[in-house]
Amino acid sequence: MTYHQVSQQIKVLLSENGSWFETFEHAPVKTSEEAAGTRPGYSLQQGAKAIIVRIKISESQKRFVMLVFPADLRFDKEKVKTLFGARDVRFATESEVTTLTGGVQVGGVPPFGNLFGLEVVADPKLFENERIVFNAGDRRFSVAMRSADYDKLVKPIVESIT
Repeated sequence: MTYHQVSQQIKVLLSENGSWFETFEHAPVKTSEEAAGTRPGYSLQQGAKAIIVRIKISESQKRFVMLVFPADLRFDKEKVKTLFGARDVRFATESEVTTLTGGVQVGGVPPFGNLFGLEVVADPKLFENERIVFNAGDRRFSVAMRSADYDKLVKPIVESIT
């Protein structure tokens, strides 16, 4: 199958850095719950949910940020607002996600915001899992890896956002 180019970028990045990983090809999924059902040996809690939000500090200061947390949790909007000193936080629209990621569909966005020039904030609960798993550029393709390697390669800001 042919996937978005970021799928290959992630595999190359992991290989070049000697990171353990495994991949899964599966039916297209839209939700974390659906995805968990397609990844043998992995739980919903091990899913690394990647959400792109727009942070609004003022009318002239707005930017997009990637939030990453275990897929069985939700992010806390108030914690994110406090973290950034923001007046408002909202989900990026589908068209904004597509533009920011060079064509990756919502549901297929990997937690590698650094590959898209996005700041990444990861909840510390994500690292309670030895291994994490996520859609990697496509709703039909997932990658599992060690959370310690994810931390080393992405270098997210680690803050409680759930």
